[in-house]
Amino acid sequence: MLRPWPAEDGALVRLRLVGGQVSPTSLTRLLEVATTYGDGTVHLTKRANLQLRALPADGGCLASEVVTAIEATGLLPSPTHELVRNIMVSPLSGLLTEDLRGSQSPGDCNPRNNGRADLRPLARALDEALCADPTYAGLSARFLFVLDDGRGDVVGRNCDLGWVALDADTVQLRIGEAWGEVVPLERAVPELLALAGAFVAARGTGPTSPWHVTELDRPLTETRDRDPRTRVSTDPPAYGRLAEGVEHVAVADGLLTPGLLERLVTGRPDHLVVTPWRSVIVCD
Repeated sequence: MLRPWPAEDGALVRLRLVGGQVSPTSLTRLLEVATTYGDGTVHLTKRANLQLRALPADGGCLASEVVTAIEATGLLPSPTHELVRNIMVSPLSGLLTEDLRGSQSPGDCNPRNNGRADLRPLARALDEALCADPTYAGLSARFLFVLDDGRGDVVGRNCDLGWVALDADTVQLRIGEAWGEVVPLERAVPELLALAGAFVAARGTGPTSPWHVTELDRPLTETRDRDPRTRVSTDPPAYGRLAEGVEHVAVADGLLTPGLLERLVTGRPDHLVVTPWRSVIVCD
């Protein structure tokens, strides 16, 4: 929002969601902004973020009333770190897990879609820690964390740092295209923060600074062999009811319209999850 992209139809802005999670209230307010000032839709991205298009801008800046309206959605928690809050998480993490399998009714979900750990609290902790330290504002705007809960739905995505859950208590770190240590789940966030800090120090400053871990002259840390348990792969879940209170909803062309949003928020769900497949999971 603070650095809008000048497109042919007006300014384009992107708002980042940690793990794709967003409240119905925030999403409703954002669509109101799009309807009042933009093209009337909220665009879903392949990084599970949100975009607004065709916004009024002057001299490379959004009109002040648009800035105020977007801030009122609650989707800009840290203006200083907004560009670096790029955290992708298995969208169904904590919703369909191996630990819950026994409590679900037969046929509720495909067991292949079950994760090994609930990564939602860790993703929030990672985001809060990034925003609390000015050092991490030095990450590049394209730097991406990818956290896979062991179901393998996002492990195939290129990342700078991340991990894959091996079981309910351990993860193996990802460092660019390489693999790092196997660490306890409670150490996963501090380990990623340390590596992110090392990247900021190694990339330096200036227009030629590396954007990604793979562009550094030397590895961030010693690498390890890939644990066989990380070799998992799961396709996006089918649309429809996945379990009690969990529904996967298609969003045609990734364009969220007022009519579709009305359907999503009917029944007042707890929260929504925007997926990297440009769809939405409704969680009640």
